[in-house]
Formats: sequence, C-alpha cells, structure tokens
Amino acid sequence: MAIININKKQFEKEIGKLDEKMQHSIAMFGTPIEEINENELQIEIFPNRPDLLSYQGFKRSFLSFLGKKTGLREYKLNKPEKDYKVIIDSSVKNIRPCTACAIVKDLKLDEEKIKELIEIQEKLHITLGRQRKKAAIGIYPLEKIKLPIKYQALEPDKIKFIPLESERQMSGLEILQKHSTGKDYAHLLAGKAKFPIFIDSNKNILSMPPIINSELTGKITEKTQDVFIECSGFDFEILNKCLNIIITTLADMGGKIYQMEVQDIKRKITPNLTPEKKKISLENTNKLLGLILNEKQLKSLIEKMGHNYNKGIVQIPAWRTDILHEVDLIEEVAIAYGYDKFVPEIPEIANIGQDDLKEVIKRKISEILAGLGLLECSSYHLTNKKDQFTKMGISEKQEKEFVEVEESKTDYTILRKNLTHYLLKILSENIDSEYPQEIFEIGKIFESKEKITEKENLAVAITPGHFTKIKQIIKYLSKMININLELKEPENYPSHFIEGRVAEIILENKSIGFMGEIHPKILKNWKIKMPVALFEIDLEEIFEKLK
Repeated sequence: MAIININKKQFEKEIGKLDEKMQHSIAMFGTPIEEINENELQIEIFPNRPDLLSYQGFKRSFLSFLGKKTGLREYKLNKPEKDYKVIIDSSVKNIRPCTACAIVKDLKLDEEKIKELIEIQEKLHITLGRQRKKAAIGIYPLEKIKLPIKYQALEPDKIKFIPLESERQMSGLEILQKHSTGKDYAHLLAGKAKFPIFIDSNKNILSMPPIINSELTGKITEKTQDVFIECSGFDFEILNKCLNIIITTLADMGGKIYQMEVQDIKRKITPNLTPEKKKISLENTNKLLGLILNEKQLKSLIEKMGHNYNKGIVQIPAWRTDILHEVDLIEEVAIAYGYDKFVPEIPEIANIGQDDLKEVIKRKISEILAGLGLLECSSYHLTNKKDQFTKMGISEKQEKEFVEVEESKTDYTILRKNLTHYLLKILSENIDSEYPQEIFEIGKIFESKEKITEKENLAVAITPGHFTKIKQIIKYLSKMININLELKEPENYPSHFIEGRVAEIILENKSIGFMGEIHPKILKNWKIKMPVALFEIDLEEIFEKLK
C-alpha cells in the first residue's frame, strides 16, 4: 500500500470542504485516510489502483464518485509531429525489449507539481513496475533533446554520461558500482553484456533504464514546459498502462498530449487511450450484491466510478489496470452504491456445521509431515510453460493435456499439471539458504482431456536427499494414516527421475504416483546445487479409501 500526500487547501478549493461527511466519502471510496493535519491530508492507496497514486488521478476519480463529473473522462491525443519517433534497436531484444513513449506540451510546472510528478513516478516504479523490474519510467525536458530518439544497448564502457545528482561523467559500470541509485538497482542489469540507453539525435544519452537519467537531459525544472516520457520494460501492455497514468496526470495539470511513433518490428503509435469494453449483466450484479437495481440505476452507479455504460457494455478508462473481469465491474457498482448501505441478513436455513472429510484428512497429513520437520508451502494454481515443461525436460509439443488461460495479463498462462515443478522452483529460489531444506505442499492440479478436471495432490521434496530417506517419509506417512502404500519398480516413469532410483507408489493395485531422486540435468535446469529426492501422489484415491 502507498500513501499520497494532498495539500489540504488545494483539496478544499478543488474538491470540497474536508468535513466529517467528506471524510466518510473518502473512506467509502476505498481510500482510507491515514492522517489529517492543518496543512496536509494523507490517503492510503491500495495496490490495485495505481491510477490514484497522484493528486490529479485521485481528484479525477473522486469527483466522479461524488457525482460531480461522472462518466469516462476523455483526453485529446494529438498525432505525432515531425521526428516524434523512438527507434528500437535490435540490440535491446534480450535485455529490455519494449518501450512506450509520449510528449506532453504547454505545462506550467511549479515546485508542488514537480514533487507530485516525482512521487507518482517512484510509486509506479514500486507498484506496477515491481521495483523497476517490469517497468521503469523516464521524464525529460524536451527543450534539451533533439528528436528522433533511439533506444539501443551498448557495452557498459561505451556508455558515458553524468547521472542525476552527480557532478562527473561515469561509465555504465561505474554508475552501478559508485552511484547510490545505481547500487540500489544494479541487480536489474546483473550479468548483461550490454546495458540499454535512450540517446537523442545529437548523441546525448538521456538515460540508462531502469537505473537513472542524465543530469544534462533528464532533469525537469519549473522552467520546463514540454516533456518527453518513456516507459521501458518487458511487457508492452504494462508499459502502456504506466504511460497512460503519467500522461493523464500531466494532462490534468494542463498539458497537451502528443503521440509518438515507436518503430520496432511492428510500428506502434503510443499512447493509446482507447477504452476497453467489457460486458456486465444486470442479473449477475443483482444476484451477487443482493440488490434490486434497474438498468438506469446500474448506469448511474457505473458512471460514478468513471466508466461509460450503454446497454450492458462498459467502457473502461485506459489508465485502469484493475478491471479484468465482470466481477471487478460489479465491485465498482458496490463501491458506488456504498458498502455502508448494504443490510446484512441471516440466511433462513438451519444447519450443523462440520469439517469436510477431505479437509480433515489433508490437515492430518499436514500435521504428520510438519511433525517430521517439513515446512509446508503454498504456490499458485497458475504457472508458466517454461517452469512446467522446459525446465522439467519436457517438450511442450509432447504435452497436450494442459489448460491454457486466455488473454492472461501475466507470464503465468497455464494451470499447473503437478506440484513437483513448483517445489523445485521453491528450492531453486533458496539455494543460498541453510540446508537441509525439506518441504511439502498439498494442493490442486488440473488436466484437460474431454473436459477440465481438478484433483488434490501431495508432493514432498528434500535436499540434500536420497531414495532411502524419501522412502522412509512415505512409509511413515502410510503407517500414520493407516493405509498400505506399496512400492514397485515402474515400467514407465516421469523423465525427471533418475533411472534405477525411482519407484511407483501403489494403493490397492492402483498407481497413485512416483518417488525417487531427481535427475542431475533437471537440477541443472533449476540451478539447484544439492541432490533432491521427491515424491508426488494423488490424494483422491486416499480420500476414497479413508471415507
């Protein structure tokens, strides 16, 4: 969560008197007040609303919530002028391949606005940019830049400029080693033979993203009227959202937005403020919220949250990153309606609650394994093809029975088929931690044959580990839950195990999983330095047995 500081006099002048009613409205908007004093109002912004991380963004959305300026706010985008171009060189392809850019003119900046701009830039770096890993933002005075601009990568010793808040020229490597900001973010370029830079037509370096801007061309002041903005990273959609948040903030400060041509393999024009369209069902809204709204009321509530509505279709602002599904729009309706207006009801049913048998068994298994000193883990249902297949030595073409998520907003695009790869992922991320490391997870896995199925699995991994030790764990578990798990030599087994050091796990003549030692080539894929022994079993058969 982030805190934004708002000038109290400015708030009361532009939004309204900060009385008890207004404070209640701020809280109901989903932005609780952290503190109020004579000069300042501090508001807490949750991570799902990065568009509220500036006063301008908050004011725009909150005025709509108050019913003063409802509906979708429109901004004029001026087409690219001559040389309003950013050329992406192929040298950045495997380093930091994407950028989205814009120019904003006719700004009248003062100390307060510059402070607000720097704060939203840093807060976006931390939140949407994931500490600059996914997105880094640069804002530059246009009068010090000659267009067009090139985005390329050079060897560190060929990069030389004066970084922000420095008095002497440094090379790319010196910035990472000696400059305070460079040292903070050096890990983002660690191991790269070349570092990315933005350079103008006069061969002046603007910045070395995601680290730092140039003191000469990357520092805005109260004299700055026109600015060039770039967002660099790996996911163009995230960069475009970041750019949209920045440019609309500047437009609300009085600036005029100009698009730029980004020349890559495909020519793009950025920014793009075209609203996203999603359906919302009146029936689903009423059912989920327990209300009896008509379509006119639904339209009014949706537009109080800054969207447009027409016949079941919602136009969502291009700077909103949190609306992914119809249920998110229904949540918007709930906020606009007012959570304080919902009346709680006790269902007219009489039941005696009891634990589900499956949950009882899972809890017992967890307690047994925890008693052996194993640490329980919990990982995502979603994973990615590289972890699920490539690192496990499996060709994606061999695997057809997996579930892929349509239009995923992240790198996690498929539902997991097993827990094994996640336990190896956890071990690979803790190679510098103390050994031994002994972990387990109970969770759902998913398959797609004629239809999508899900079931509960148990996986245990130990490192340093060997066949005998993992066998002792499964035999002890078998004894403690009073079922007979047998081991036999398998005819076929998963390729991530070592031949001759793997066994099939049998329950009443049914195969429920495999145990053994992980093959060195798989450990190498995960960069795990210690031997790993592991088993994974299907718990559904055990549930049936223990009913």
